[in-house]
Amino acid sequence: MSEAHVPPGRFAVVIPVYNHGRTIAQVLDQARALGYPVFVVDDGSTDGGCRRLSRMADVHLLRHAGNLGKGAALLTGMTAVAAIADWAITLDADGQHHPADAKGLMAAIAPGARPIVVGRRTDMQEEGAPWTSRSGRAFSNFWVRMAGGPAMRDSQSGFRIYPLPEVLGLGVRARRYQFEVEVLVRAAWRGMPVVQAPVRVTYAPGGKRISHFRPFVDFCRNSSTFSRLIFRRIVQPKHAR
Repeated sequence: MSEAHVPPGRFAVVIPVYNHGRTIAQVLDQARALGYPVFVVDDGSTDGGCRRLSRMADVHLLRHAGNLGKGAALLTGMTAVAAIADWAITLDADGQHHPADAKGLMAAIAPGARPIVVGRRTDMQEEGAPWTSRSGRAFSNFWVRMAGGPAMRDSQSGFRIYPLPEVLGLGVRARRYQFEVEVLVRAAWRGMPVVQAPVRVTYAPGGKRISHFRPFVDFCRNSSTFSRLIFRRIVQPKHAR
């Protein structure tokens, strides 16, 4: 894609990591090829996979002493990135995303607009795509809408572009996976546009995929987050949220 399709502004990449030692090196190789600063947030990993990253001069390594959650890692990364960039490109460390697709997300930003851009995963029915991701996406899409958020086709995708510092000012409370749905709802409450663009996804076969999703625990956390947002939507006027 030509540079003419890239919107103006400074970009940086944020990658939250938790025990992704087997995949982070390959993800970093592809992310660095974008040509933007790369920030890796080690969210209390215990596998030692991030140790060698500190020797990479073009990678900014941030660390949490313990595991605080994906949302907390994203906030740490975006807060650091806001000092040097206007936009944060976020992607997962498990290798499912193709960092080169960030150019397509950039192309979805209209001139003068400051949207959240969400990468809509297009290969979710392919072999290797976990059923938890497919069913969880449908569940999340519905409840994001019920909470007053935008109509989404993939509200759980972690491949996104966030405008900074606007997103940091939304007051998102969730600090784990639920950050990525709450931020969409709060963006809609504030009138911030949310757009979607297709991205590829590749899932490792069998049990090789690194995932920290726990169906029961995360279902309870999702339900709690959506209940809180829906309650606030009902009882609090839009201008006060």
